[in-house]
Amino acid sequence: MPLILTQEQTMLKEAADGFLNEHAPLAHLRKLRDSKDADGVSRDLWRVFGEMGFAGVIIPEEHGGSGLGAVEAGVMAEALGRTLTPSPFLGSGVLSARVLVDGGSAEQQAAWLPRIAAGEAIVSLAVDEGAKHAPARIATVAERSGNGFRLNGAKGFVLDGHVADAVIVAARTEAGLTLFLVDPKTSGVEIERTVMVDAHNAARVTLTDVEVDADAVIGSVDGGEALLEGALNLGRACAAASLNGAGDQAFQTTLKYLRTRKQFGKLIGEFQALQHRSAHLFAEIEIARAAVMGALKALDAGREDAGLAVSVAKAKAGRVAELAVQEAVQMHGGVGMTDEFDVGLFMKRVRVLNELLGDAGFHQERMARSQGF
Repeated sequence: MPLILTQEQTMLKEAADGFLNEHAPLAHLRKLRDSKDADGVSRDLWRVFGEMGFAGVIIPEEHGGSGLGAVEAGVMAEALGRTLTPSPFLGSGVLSARVLVDGGSAEQQAAWLPRIAAGEAIVSLAVDEGAKHAPARIATVAERSGNGFRLNGAKGFVLDGHVADAVIVAARTEAGLTLFLVDPKTSGVEIERTVMVDAHNAARVTLTDVEVDADAVIGSVDGGEALLEGALNLGRACAAASLNGAGDQAFQTTLKYLRTRKQFGKLIGEFQALQHRSAHLFAEIEIARAAVMGALKALDAGREDAGLAVSVAKAKAGRVAELAVQEAVQMHGGVGMTDEFDVGLFMKRVRVLNELLGDAGFHQERMARSQGF
């Protein structure tokens, strides 16, 4: 299996990188942060994502999307990691879109997939409830009530949940896990925006006696675990791709600094110790990129071990991106800790992406358990 992009995928990468560098560079993030924007994300930019075909990259063509796969979603995620652009792409265009494509009814797909693809709607996936990613320990419950269900529980780390037009909620039912499509305006739903350390957005969602009809169920009652796992695996692989993008861009920024900063009358990039550290980091980034590409291709191929490949990629990309931003800050010296320099922004983003959908420890344990340990 070649771990490289095809010509068409390379064209998508070039288009995404060019678009984001022009329309949503780091200055875009700084503007949203410093102006204390109420949403923390640009809906106008999300609509342009739709016009460019980026928002619906995995949505079938019959629903207005591009009908592409995991590799193409990873290409977009890596591009977003390079520019640190706050975007509903991961939460809406990947996680929620995957759930709806795989398990949504004809009515649910017709109502939401074209709007997501067009950048006209934001749908968030609400899974985690504690400080760490733990989909196996979901405590939110859904009890039968009338012709539908009554939901009670609380969710955290819901990507862009404060601006969502709909929220997909994972809850425990009698014999398993069920996914529900919930209108955030429904009585009993409370949503609180949480601005994260990297100036990106998440929300806490509290559900108190929230009544939903039976047609709010996505897929089948008690049959949501496999549906959720498929979406989470794609989301984890895309988060790993974003880690690659953020880590590599921090490295590239550092290389430019090494080639211009002088100490003792010499460019600091001429110091052998920094050259060795840079060479090591370059090799690690390439290994992480190969691991992520392997995971994305495994997902597209529908391989049985795709989940294992995703965990390998998320753990490796997280460790390498963390090394990249630490080296970036150290090689910049004291100024690397100031807000004026961009490397600190990458460090904060990598910290959040590492926690999102499972940190390295979560995925290392997942790999061990899959091997019978």
